[in-house]
Amino acid sequence: MMENNNYTILLVDDEPDILEFLGYNLRREGYRVVTCNNGKEAIKLAKKERPHLIILDVMMPEMDGIETCNELKTYPELKHTIIAFLTARGEDYSQIAGFEAGADDYISKPIRPKVFTSRVKALLRRFERTEAEKENVLTIGSLTIDKEKYKVTFNGTEHILPRKEFELLLLLASKPNKVFTRNEIFSNVWGNQVIVGDRTIDVHVRKIREKLNCNNIKTIKGVGYKYENQ
Repeated sequence: MMENNNYTILLVDDEPDILEFLGYNLRREGYRVVTCNNGKEAIKLAKKERPHLIILDVMMPEMDGIETCNELKTYPELKHTIIAFLTARGEDYSQIAGFEAGADDYISKPIRPKVFTSRVKALLRRFERTEAEKENVLTIGSLTIDKEKYKVTFNGTEHILPRKEFELLLLLASKPNKVFTRNEIFSNVWGNQVIVGDRTIDVHVRKIREKLNCNNIKTIKGVGYKYENQ
């Protein structure tokens, strides 16, 4: 779990008093806070700072929160950023529009400090779960390996491989284009204490290629194998 001071939160509101009030309460909790007062500046700051959470007022001049959220969602680098809207109590239409724009939550005004910081903590827990899920999934081009579910997807087709084939593929794909020697493969997949025949790796590689209909695993004669991201 990340410490609060490792999180960056972007606050966007055209009312200076609200920015000051929310910023004060978040900084007191140890968060790094960046602020601005309009949607266009929010987009520039978000691309530069890559915040973990953006708290965005709905009603702003020039570019409102809904438009801002829609544009923020188009940037791949902000794919996992959590977005919460600030809405006046009773603005049901804003909440619906906000969710349709891709927002993760909304926070109603007037805001009570303890409730606000509690909601922020809950939202950031979503980010932590997303990060944990990312660590469990390796994606290289058309290949996706889910380490937790022991599942391989290649060119849109799912495969369940036997354990050693799975571990061999995961090893090669963990460092695309790196040549793994036979000794490295034996050590990482079978362990130094296990004695297997020289052809064992070749047989496992052949089976992986056949099952996935994949030619990304390249043989480097006299050395070993590599996974080439084509």
